[in-house]
Amino acid sequence: MTAIDHDLIAAGLLLLTVAMVVAGTLAGWNNWLALRRFQIDVGRVPADDTGHPATRIELADLKERVRRLEAIAAGVDL
Repeated sequence: MTAIDHDLIAAGLLLLTVAMVVAGTLAGWNNWLALRRFQIDVGRVPADDTGHPATRIELADLKERVRRLEAIAAGVDL
């Protein structure tokens, strides 16, 4: 076998490896998207449900946490 043959075999193996990685990554991506669609469909909350007191309290708590984290990231003491 010549050096060219070795190079062609190496290139072919590299191409096959890249194709396998890409195929696996695409399959994983599609499965992740399907999972997220399922989670969104199952956990869907009607838009008019935000009037519930517990929901409003939870949203206010989350907004306060985000405000604190943004302040920490900006280096501001609360």
